[in-house]
Amino acid sequence: MRILLTNDDGIFAPGLKVLEEIAAQFSDDVWVCAPHEEQSGAGHSLSLNAPVRLHKHDERRFSVTGTPTDAVTLGLRTVLDAKPDLILSGVNRGANLADDITYSGTVSAAIEGALAGVRSIALSQVLKRGAEHEQFSATRDWAAKAIAPLLDAPLPDRTLVNVNFPPILADQVAGIRAVRQGFHDYSRGSVVEGKDPRGLPYYWFGLHAIEHTLDHGTDLEAIDEGFVSVTPLQLDLTHHASLDALAGRYET
Repeated sequence: MRILLTNDDGIFAPGLKVLEEIAAQFSDDVWVCAPHEEQSGAGHSLSLNAPVRLHKHDERRFSVTGTPTDAVTLGLRTVLDAKPDLILSGVNRGANLADDITYSGTVSAAIEGALAGVRSIALSQVLKRGAEHEQFSATRDWAAKAIAPLLDAPLPDRTLVNVNFPPILADQVAGIRAVRQGFHDYSRGSVVEGKDPRGLPYYWFGLHAIEHTLDHGTDLEAIDEGFVSVTPLQLDLTHHASLDALAGRYET
């Protein structure tokens, strides 16, 4: 099985090293194509206004001067001579839960893989501020257990899977739950204004925790209760329940 690894934290991120260790449990044909520098929050952006350069670090490790989407695109079209069997994106240093996934470069790299017809899984380690233990403990011990059932699961085309690991030690993890995406209350998000040394204003986003409700059966609830969350995501964003009603408004 050929596996392509990527992320949004960059080629030198500790989470990517963890992901390489995890992938080695499934295959010895593992390739890496990741952004050269951190691209957190890049979402599903594609570099259109500047050239993207490809750097070779060793025989199977490459980085690109662009976004996670760029990395997957070049990985599939330039680095590899054949389509991989699996794309793993991560392990992100921080959560990708609820509607935060719309911002996530980690999830978006998996989206690009799904668009290309490759089974794709995004993996993220939720962090706990001030924790003294090794932050990837849960991921190291539980990632293979989460990935293995997904390798031959009957997932439709244009579907990917988002996996998050709770911010606790591996032996404290309660298990794995397949759950739906939760939702945050972004109306309480923060924007902090400051001034640079020249007296010019700047703005910093997301410095405070966003409010959320732990609805039953969601990724947010699963993580809060110490479970690994596994959420299938679809690329069809159509709100089908509204489609007929809207169509009626345009009938002539």
